[in-house]
Amino acid sequence: MDEPAAELVRPQLPDAAAHIGTVVSVRGSVVDVRFDDYLPAIQTVLQAEEGRVIVEVLAHQDAQHVRAIALTSTQGLARGMPVLDTGGTLKAPVGKAILSRMFDVFGHAIDRLPEPTNVQWRSVHHAPPPLDKRSTQSEVFETGIKVIDVLLPLERGGKAGLFGGAGVGKTVLLTEMIHNMVGHQEGVSIFCGIGERCREGEELYRDMKAAGVLPNMVMVFGQMNEPPGSRFRVGHAALTMAEYFRDDAHRDVLLLIDNIFRFIQAGSEVSGLMGQMPSRLGYQPTMGTELSALEERIANTDTGAITSIQAVYVPADDFTDPAAVHTFSHLSASIVLSRKRASEGLYPAIDPLQSNSKMATPGIVGERHYALAQEIRRTLAQYAQLKDIIAMLGLEQLSPADRKVVGRARRLERFLTQPFFTTEQFTGMPGKLVSLADALSGCERILRDEFKDVPESALYMIGTIDEAKVKADAKPELEVKPNETADSHES
Repeated sequence: MDEPAAELVRPQLPDAAAHIGTVVSVRGSVVDVRFDDYLPAIQTVLQAEEGRVIVEVLAHQDAQHVRAIALTSTQGLARGMPVLDTGGTLKAPVGKAILSRMFDVFGHAIDRLPEPTNVQWRSVHHAPPPLDKRSTQSEVFETGIKVIDVLLPLERGGKAGLFGGAGVGKTVLLTEMIHNMVGHQEGVSIFCGIGERCREGEELYRDMKAAGVLPNMVMVFGQMNEPPGSRFRVGHAALTMAEYFRDDAHRDVLLLIDNIFRFIQAGSEVSGLMGQMPSRLGYQPTMGTELSALEERIANTDTGAITSIQAVYVPADDFTDPAAVHTFSHLSASIVLSRKRASEGLYPAIDPLQSNSKMATPGIVGERHYALAQEIRRTLAQYAQLKDIIAMLGLEQLSPADRKVVGRARRLERFLTQPFFTTEQFTGMPGKLVSLADALSGCERILRDEFKDVPESALYMIGTIDEAKVKADAKPELEVKPNETADSHES
């Protein structure tokens, strides 16, 4: 066995110990390996087939055997084959050279460009920042998107869940947040695709390139066809890159994860393959620990912050499902996208009555902002209740007070739409970034009935409220319904 052992020592692993084991059994993605002298530690990476098969140690069976889960296909692996102990854990590349690139879980470039040089390799396993390093202040993360900043303020260094089906504008919203983060806050965006379809990854890469946000962005993908071990670790690899930009480069990071449910699903598959007894509804018994180990690394420290927006799939729309319950406990905001609003052309199609944020309290956003947000919600809720009466009897049958509420609500709905920078090429409308002060001022003036004589269409797809009067003066005869102009906003 000395001959093949020598071949297995690869030049890119200078720290590899010449420690060789033997494959005892291969059952799908589970590989048992025998070591005669000493056992490699848990989470150590092992290689076989000249580096073509990579496995990670997850359990010590006895004094001479380890059980590992494959991070690559085990095709070609057989009993008796030599296995090299690399002496280290799975590593991810970090450094400025990784910007604008796309990687897999091993840190290999998958964008058909040369491998980046001048990078450091760091273990993907890190402890969350200790409490004494965390920032104790709750700060609002401004996105420049009116409906989010006014009604669902995000937390700097917090985690927000994004709920929505296909075609309601999820990707467009994520793309716009990346654009605003990169262009206006000089931050870095990292997109982590867990169990993504290859089509989605390719489309996103193309869209980001076209929108001009790729130079300050990193993409990490664990595709749907890859083994569960690989999908389970891709989130840790992306977080390692994010931690470098936060702790070493002292930059704010926007981390987008799609989809956090698939991380839990991959962990469940790994747990089942390792022979662990399943817990409720077939989930792994260690689900809470595994999710916390990932989520707690997303934090706001003295040097910078990692703010995360995570797409969340809720199995069968059952919010009592253990995966949804455990995920909710980590989120500071929930953004719900509505297909009904998307069909009406009200983009971003965020449902303000179903969405919520823990930051929307007087102590954090201030008394004025809180009171305004509550008044907006109240007005929109009253309008939602009156819609049935309007549909059956018509607007004329409402009392004058109710008609005023409807007028305010419809104008608020249109004012909370916004043209995006990343959709300029499709809509022909220049993108708008609106400060929180301007957004609050606009909503306040609508609630005070300053715009009751301005056509509703003048408030549709504008930035600040002053643009409405300019638009109304320019085309006083134009009264456009939203769904006639906004189809191209749909992602």
